[in-house]
Amino acid sequence: MPTAVVLTDFGPQVIEVVKVLRRRTGLSLWQSRSLLDRLPATILEDVSEDLAEATVCELLEVGAKAEVRRQA
Repeated sequence: MPTAVVLTDFGPQVIEVVKVLRRRTGLSLWQSRSLLDRLPATILEDVSEDLAEATVCELLEVGAKAEVRRQA
């Protein structure tokens, strides 16, 4: 079942969150930073559950809040 990753809060370590976003999404520095101004933001869509869970775990490790949402 396809899933999405939604970032709900970037927490205190903005730079670390931006690094994770760049690594996981392939977005530029500017695009990654601008996502943080539009929370909640879907950062990945139609990905496997394993990839979604790994991305959420990585975001949680740097102090952000994110969740996996199952898509219909």
